Amino acid sequence: MKVAFATQDLKRVDAHFGWAKNIMVYELTPESASLVETFEFQGDLQEDGNEDKLGPKLDAIKDCAILYVAAIGGSGAARVVAANIHPMKVNQPEEIDDLLDKLKAVLNGVPPPWLRKVMMKGQERKIEFEEEV
Repeated sequence: MKVAFATQDLKRVDAHFGWAKNIMVYELTPESASLVETFEFQGDLQEDGNEDKLGPKLDAIKDCAILYVAAIGGSGAARVVAANIHPMKVNQPEEIDDLLDKLKAVLNGVPPPWLRKVMMKGQERKIEFEEEV
């Protein structure tokens, strides 16, 4: 699954989604994490009410299952959730590598239901019914 991180310094989740200068996207499996792409954003990113700045960011994370942010506004959160991406807020700046390690550990254990659901993003759901005898 792909996971996105809003970052200013390219090392930590330390950015508000709308104001982030960079979004780093990783491919994550229970065994590994690899950087797929780093998106850089220009312009006046701190202008509140400027919903146009969210479009390119939403496009950058469209294939992601999870988005880590330091903060996210209401309209940004609504648009992220509408794209079937699970936003995760960190309370203080956290190293991206540490978050990836924590996620890998959870994937290797028993992921909570919400994570099992986001892990299925982009995959066809298979529902098998037992035959009645």
